[in-house]
Amino acid sequence: MKKSIATALMTAALTFSTVSSAKPVEYEFDTVHSQIIFKINHLGFSNSFGKFPTFRGELTFDQDDWSNSSTKVEIKAASIDLENKKWNDHMKNADFFHVDKYSKLSFNSTKLEKTGDNTGVLHGDLTILDKTHPVSLDVTLNKAGIHPMSEQQHVGFSARGTIKRSEWGMTYGVPAVADDVHIIIEVEASAK
Repeated sequence: MKKSIATALMTAALTFSTVSSAKPVEYEFDTVHSQIIFKINHLGFSNSFGKFPTFRGELTFDQDDWSNSSTKVEIKAASIDLENKKWNDHMKNADFFHVDKYSKLSFNSTKLEKTGDNTGVLHGDLTILDKTHPVSLDVTLNKAGIHPMSEQQHVGFSARGTIKRSEWGMTYGVPAVADDVHIIIEVEASAK
């Protein structure tokens, strides 16, 4: 009996020391299983959804100390897709994303603060139309662990936030077409 208690205590101590000595892991976005989506109210009648399917991103995540984590994302502006050619063309012109002049959007994190067991707030700088403003996104850690197929370390996050497009000079249609843009991000990433 004493031997089994001692073995259990040693196992627990080894497990704790292994977990607490974890280091930040560098990841690359799995763009097949990640999405960058937005929602905006159209004339009060409907909420329209769009997405940016072409992007790349990387993140560093320290599961023990979230403050040691960071992320960078670059989005191809011309990839915007609202599932309608006429609407897509309008979003690409100078009224909105002016993709001929500004080819990309970018996000660079400045801080990740943990607020619960698997929740936090991601702070960073969002650049659209060559203007940069701070934004904050509520994040949920969905899972961190070994992927059953690749057998590599993976991590997954959901992020939500709201920005005012007028802050980036995108004022066309405001207020009939809402100023508030709701951001919906799902990220799955694999260790480099």
